[in-house]
Amino acid sequence: MKKFREKLSGRIFLALAFSSISALAIITIFIIINGMPIISEVGVKNFVFGMSWAPSRGEYGILPMIIGSVTVTLGAVILGVPIGICCSIFLTEFAPKALSKLFRPAIQLLAGIPSVVYGFWGLLSVVPLIRNYLGGPGLSILAASIILAIMVLPTVISISEVSILALPRQYKEGALALGLTHWQTIRAVVLPSAKSGIVAAVILGTGRAIGETMAVIMVLGNAVAIPSSILDPVRTLTTNIGIEMGYASGTHKEALFATGIVLFIVIMILNASAQYIMRKK
Repeated sequence: MKKFREKLSGRIFLALAFSSISALAIITIFIIINGMPIISEVGVKNFVFGMSWAPSRGEYGILPMIIGSVTVTLGAVILGVPIGICCSIFLTEFAPKALSKLFRPAIQLLAGIPSVVYGFWGLLSVVPLIRNYLGGPGLSILAASIILAIMVLPTVISISEVSILALPRQYKEGALALGLTHWQTIRAVVLPSAKSGIVAAVILGTGRAIGETMAVIMVLGNAVAIPSSILDPVRTLTTNIGIEMGYASGTHKEALFATGIVLFIVIMILNASAQYIMRKK
């Protein structure tokens, strides 16, 4: 009877695991089936490197949106990653236990806030500040980068903190025994030893930023153009799908699915890179 229960439990868990994989496979196949016809018709080069997005004229070029996604994500990484790594160092090396117990739930709460709340706060606070003090319309790459930088903080902080805490105590104790100061130990021993997990945290945070939609729609301006500065409005791949999918039909809808294929490939590459780095270590 005991063996039967064990086998039954194993098969149930196996079925649940296959159901998760099946869901991913179904989504992938669905996107490819709906997006490949327009890519075959327009051509991969014209679709990916085309400069004009005008569905009413049959023009489907997503290069401005790719550039928009890259600039916004890069801005979020530049602003958010250093803060996240510094926070993880503070929580693991400097913060008293009472303060750490207060900070960790707050960081987890930050991860649970809906993205539309971030977008609404950015629209009412960040956008007017940029417009009043830096110029431009306010709805810009900078505004979206600031919002996304805050949104990726929980991912970067949590994974970096776990990576630092997972290091053997002998690393730090040996460095201190050799005469290194606390900061020298962190800089020369702790961070290099935990770099695999920190890099994985950065990559996962980048994937989180590049896949965000609702918050970015509200603060980005959504102009299909190549930006000349961080104060210009742009449109990303995700916001393009979110804005136009509600009324798209025919080849226009297929082009949005094809945009999803490009986005899907980018995120899969980022996640695979993070998994490879973590497993390598």
